[in-house]
Amino acid sequence: MTQKASEDFSDCRETRQVHRSALSDPRFRRYYPASWFSSLGAWLLRFLLGWSAWELTHSATWVGIVGALMLAPALVLSPWFGILSDRINPREGLRLSMVIHSLIALLGAMTSGFDVYDRAMLVTLASALGVATSLHSPMRLALVPLLVAREALPSAVGYSAMSFNIARMVGPAVGALLVAQLTVTAAWMMAMLMFCISFLGLSRLRIERPSDAKTSAPYVQQLIAGFHYLLGRTDLKLLLALTALNGLLGRTVIELLPALSGQLLQGGSTELATLVAMAGLGSVLGGLFVSRQTADLIALFRLVCVAIGLACLGLASLRWFSGTLGLSVWVSCLSIVATIAGTGSQTLVQLCAEGDYRGRVMSVWTMFAMGAPALGAALLGAGADRFGFSSVSMLVGGVGLGLAATCYARRSAVVGAGSP
Repeated sequence: MTQKASEDFSDCRETRQVHRSALSDPRFRRYYPASWFSSLGAWLLRFLLGWSAWELTHSATWVGIVGALMLAPALVLSPWFGILSDRINPREGLRLSMVIHSLIALLGAMTSGFDVYDRAMLVTLASALGVATSLHSPMRLALVPLLVAREALPSAVGYSAMSFNIARMVGPAVGALLVAQLTVTAAWMMAMLMFCISFLGLSRLRIERPSDAKTSAPYVQQLIAGFHYLLGRTDLKLLLALTALNGLLGRTVIELLPALSGQLLQGGSTELATLVAMAGLGSVLGGLFVSRQTADLIALFRLVCVAIGLACLGLASLRWFSGTLGLSVWVSCLSIVATIAGTGSQTLVQLCAEGDYRGRVMSVWTMFAMGAPALGAALLGAGADRFGFSSVSMLVGGVGLGLAATCYARRSAVVGAGSP
């Protein structure tokens, strides 16, 4: 490792036995409610887009395409937004994100209300949400470390995951209720209201970047410097590989829940909301588990690898679960381990990345965390249409188990002091 990287590793080892709650910091307490409402609105939007994709097409391939469109823009845009998050106050980026999300919800409400919502509008809104998410994620990941002390970072990441995934339960449940009892237009308007509330909450948050933040270099120069930094850090590259692997496994299935519900349960919005809520419950439990961890690289890396291995075994077992109850249990268990793996890898990258590069590093992490499920959703959706979910998931689970074992065999890159 470089001298700086070795110092960062030593810092992690020194603080590994310290646990501090992020909620003890008043800045995080002020930010947390705003993050709740933005997460609720985001999951309500995702539910409406996934549900409408199945309602319009009854095709797992189309559901996969919509899932990919909601994630794929991160592959191109996240690095640029990551640079921006290193140059500006990330609070302002989050406020802009809320404005864009609100406009998406408003357009969905108008097209649904005037009965002109079709496949073209579905693709447009899914793509726009992908762009908005590409902006939102790097800004959020850059803001959280500015709100808490280093030893509270695992707690902050865990609590953020909990709020995001409780919203995964509540948002779709609210959406299903509004669609069933009122109208689809009402569901779109509720999403817009949540984004507006989050915007107001963020406007009350006062946070400044460190005075020594480097913001004067040109964008392209900063982008190149960020990639050079990553290429010189074997530990970060291995963590990104684990992030991509987790995205191709558990996260991909979550993106395909509308098709899973439609193909295996022949269900409607209620069955989909049930599966999404159970996925959210599993993610809450996973996020809570990670929030109780300390800044110990060795323990966190082992935890991530074990969680990915369990996700692979879960995928291979799909054929033994049937009915709404069986699939709900399966989805919840898969969501627990996928959340532990994803949140754990995010925490590891946050701990190991240097402050001057954190925004750019986390933007690349976002590329892998969102791009991998986008690719997986498109491929697995097409495979499920041709061969069925059970056969495809068994194959994917077996291959993933081998890749997880390969990554764990290289654990010395993260937990050792050897040269990259």
